[in-house]
Amino acid sequence: MVKIRLTRIGSKKRPLYRIVAADSRSPRDGRFLEILGYYDPRKKPHILEVKTERVKDWVQHGAQLTERVEKLISKLT
Repeated sequence: MVKIRLTRIGSKKRPLYRIVAADSRSPRDGRFLEILGYYDPRKKPHILEVKTERVKDWVQHGAQLTERVEKLISKLT
């Protein structure tokens, strides 16, 4: 099953996250299928960039959004 979730790429004490489509069995920072955007919680206001068309395409093909990603994307609309 494919999930759309966050992957941490920031250094220690400086979180930065990618929004990725990944197999649910792979580890959090492991292998992924496609990068769909990124999220920077340290900037004021928070920076969130998402390729919404690609996210919709993945969801139509059966991918599931995690709770956190769903909350972040709902703030865009």
